[in-house]
Amino acid sequence: MNVEIWSDVFCPFCYIGKRKFEQALEQFAHRDEVEVTWRSFELSPGAPLESDRDLYDVLAAKFGVSRAEARAMNERVVAQAASVGLRYDLDRVQPTNSFDAHRVIHLAAQHGLQDAAKERLLAAYFIEGRHVGRANTLVELAVEVGLDPHETAAMLASDDYAAEVRGDIAEARELGINGVPFFVLDRKYGVSGAQASETFLAALEQAWTASHPLTMLGNQSGADAADACADGACAVPADK
Repeated sequence: MNVEIWSDVFCPFCYIGKRKFEQALEQFAHRDEVEVTWRSFELSPGAPLESDRDLYDVLAAKFGVSRAEARAMNERVVAQAASVGLRYDLDRVQPTNSFDAHRVIHLAAQHGLQDAAKERLLAAYFIEGRHVGRANTLVELAVEVGLDPHETAAMLASDDYAAEVRGDIAEARELGINGVPFFVLDRKYGVSGAQASETFLAALEQAWTASHPLTMLGNQSGADAADACADGACAVPADK
């Protein structure tokens, strides 16, 4: 089973949703047969690389609310993150542009390290207050998950994986995805938002059942079919 997850590195609910999905996956009987692919999405594609505004000022401007209201909104997000074991420190967040961070995740995918890179970037942004738009920071974080520093630096200095990032974003539009996180299971089922782990587990089970239908064996008619119970009644064959 393939699960594709569209998300942004700077989306607080994407990190929360990641944890809830992981909790569901731990309970899923076929978890070893699930392949997770992270897809790129930009919530603020025009965001500057460097900004002199903190997260509260950015949110206040984006949603047309006061700074105090933006802080209150974030306090609720922090509480939700804590419920899944994430200790957000939004006072330290450094707003920037996420495009290059997504390119690093695509590079990591080529080395089997995509999930590790996604996790490291989310933690760096929401918990540690790292500036994950700067190339030097991205190289440092990439090295921590096992990527080569020279390869990462060279990639960031080029246009490598830019087309892949834009392709993910274009595909999201084609699928009607306008908010993240968004989970797509086997290109048949979609789950929007940081849902409860029970919801993710139910979706996994439904998608698995749909792609692995039972094949009936043996004679399904006549006497064999009669030796069964259905609708609260049992057919007992007469003695011969």
